[in-house]
Amino acid sequence: MEKPDSKFIKVRCKDCENEQVLFNKASTVVSCHICGSRLAVPAGGKAQIKGEILEYIE
Repeated sequence: MEKPDSKFIKVRCKDCENEQVLFNKASTVVSCHICGSRLAVPAGGKAQIKGEILEYIE
């Protein structure tokens, strides 16, 4: 059985260092809950991650 290639990832905001979990195929802009800077931007499939990826969550 194949595993899906979509995952949740833990990302650290580059502006305020808040850590947040998001979907790597986000279809909308994902903003930091603390400072409001963009963490992920949709890019037709996988989202473009703007923060620092800390880990992939299985």
